[in-house]
Amino acid sequence: TMIEVTAKLSRGHVYLAGEALECVITFINPLSTRSTSASSEMLAWASAQIHCQFHASESRVTLPPSQDLRHDVQANNETVFVPNRGERGQCILSTPPKILFCDLRLDPGESKSYSYSEVVPLDGPPSFRGQSVKYVYKLTIGCQRVNSPIKLLRVPFRVLVVYGLEDYCFPPEEAVAPSNPFLEEEDSVKKETRLVDLATEMLMTTSSRRSLHLYNITNARGKVGKFCIFKMAYKIGEDIVGTFDFSEGDIPCLQYSVCLQTEEKIHEEYQRRAGQPVSLSTHARHQESCLHAAKTHFDLPIPLSVTPGFATNVGKSLSLFPLPQHQDSLLPSVRACPLS
Repeated sequence: TMIEVTAKLSRGHVYLAGEALECVITFINPLSTRSTSASSEMLAWASAQIHCQFHASESRVTLPPSQDLRHDVQANNETVFVPNRGERGQCILSTPPKILFCDLRLDPGESKSYSYSEVVPLDGPPSFRGQSVKYVYKLTIGCQRVNSPIKLLRVPFRVLVVYGLEDYCFPPEEAVAPSNPFLEEEDSVKKETRLVDLATEMLMTTSSRRSLHLYNITNARGKVGKFCIFKMAYKIGEDIVGTFDFSEGDIPCLQYSVCLQTEEKIHEEYQRRAGQPVSLSTHARHQESCLHAAKTHFDLPIPLSVTPGFATNVGKSLSLFPLPQHQDSLLPSVRACPLS
């Protein structure tokens, strides 16, 4: 016989730092044709915990001995609840474990469900899978049958960080009218709603600022054209629109290519090799022939899977700087091919 454990996140798998993650965890004793009263199963306890796992590429990053991931020793005792047991990397952030139950007996075909709720920490990094470092969030559920080792169920989820939210104070006297005047909303629901609304407002304000940027494309023989982009801060899911003007160029242009890339930079002190170049990841590409065209444009969508720009310090030593700044981790890379 065995116990089946299922976990379902109540609101998808993407959360803002500061939001409450809610999960329904169900323990089931499957019913079989041979089940009898003696087939009841006893679980000693179950616990749940959120943690963030950090992993650095050994070929790109060197950490001080105290932070070297190879020295991240896991507990050998299988009766101790260690959420990241057996995983690569280092647990850099975790919430206090919450006990779901103690001494649960399940008869054949019986199931019990428990609700788990925890606020995603504001001081953690966002979810990120780069070439040099990775930050992965998981909800780990541990349970133990009587006289058996601990079993772990891990539920991955994604965390987005909007900088500035941690400095916002929610006034206790602020009254937020409920959507239904006959229903009373809980304070936690009000606060979470205000948090999402505030994050949306902050991102809209930042990404709506227009700032025209012009760049000349030249080579040793003269001017090829002019590249224009209308702003430098974007939200994930937006389209980056830009234009090319070849009307004043001295050299005809055969074709152009625009790439949307993430820059990943490690602090010099912790680079594996001196002068190590930044890591580039390409998310979108637009290429077009433009011979005899005076003006043209491009449109690059920002994938929903990318991570907005951020900077972190791991043990106050390792720094990660995707460029440009916070809300814009994506850097358009432009290349024009003039005719010889």
